[in-house]
Amino acid sequence: MSSNSIWARMWKKRQIYLFISPFFILFGIFQLTPMVWSFYLSFHEWNGLGAPEFIGLGNYRFLLRDKVFHSALRNTVIYWLANSLAIIPLALILASLLNHTWLRAKRLIRTTVFLPYVTATVAVGLIFNMLFDYNSGLINSLLELIGLAPVPWLTSVQTSKLPVIFLNIWRITPWHALILFSGLQAIPHDLYEAATVDGAGALRRFFSITIPSLMPILFFSFITLTVDAFRIFTEPYILTQGGPANSSISIVQYLYINGFSIFKLGLASAVGYALTLILLIVSFGQIIAMRRESGLMEGN
Repeated sequence: MSSNSIWARMWKKRQIYLFISPFFILFGIFQLTPMVWSFYLSFHEWNGLGAPEFIGLGNYRFLLRDKVFHSALRNTVIYWLANSLAIIPLALILASLLNHTWLRAKRLIRTTVFLPYVTATVAVGLIFNMLFDYNSGLINSLLELIGLAPVPWLTSVQTSKLPVIFLNIWRITPWHALILFSGLQAIPHDLYEAATVDGAGALRRFFSITIPSLMPILFFSFITLTVDAFRIFTEPYILTQGGPANSSISIVQYLYINGFSIFKLGLASAVGYALTLILLIVSFGQIIAMRRESGLMEGN
């Protein structure tokens, strides 16, 4: 098909393209252009003033030997593992309770359960900061009541990541519980009735019917948790500011510091694309594992 005929067809349907053009214009201005510009900057050294200085792969080589970046990457992986191991099981248990027939006032309870997710993260972070305060926090007060010594949650290298993990679990679990709850409602009750007739107990029905039926939704939750964990910023920034000694800093916080605190914009751009590459590799590995688990790989 010649280019003239393509343009002729587009001109014939110009009203349609006119209506959808705002999306592409805004996408080009606010997303595509910054993406291209940041990719260009990742090969340069620039502080926001003057002309960028080309340094090739210098920013990426710096990341490979920078101990702060290594700490940020290690902390982010810990946040990801903690989210995956805690949030999905908790969300599944919560969704199962919400889906139970004996539950009363279901709409009120579902709304209450979902409130942590819609609450402003900054406001919740400030509250958690007060809860985990060493001198006057509620958590240490409860520990002292049962005879335990107070813990420097926010100021110790060993414990600084725990409040961040607790806040993230408390805030995100309701969202995944709601997703899994919708999946539970889509499972036919006939399957459970047939399994009960065959003598299957509650535990057997859960692992033989519920889990396999929810596998696509669990996979979606796992992917979503991965993306959320690798771009976590507000929680460590509000609770610990990444400290002490970078023990709770995340990759996005490392990016923020380089880009907006010390104005190493080229290095910050390189961090952004390094994070994108890491997410692509992790997500691709998850997709391959899911396809193998589901028996969808070629040859199975």
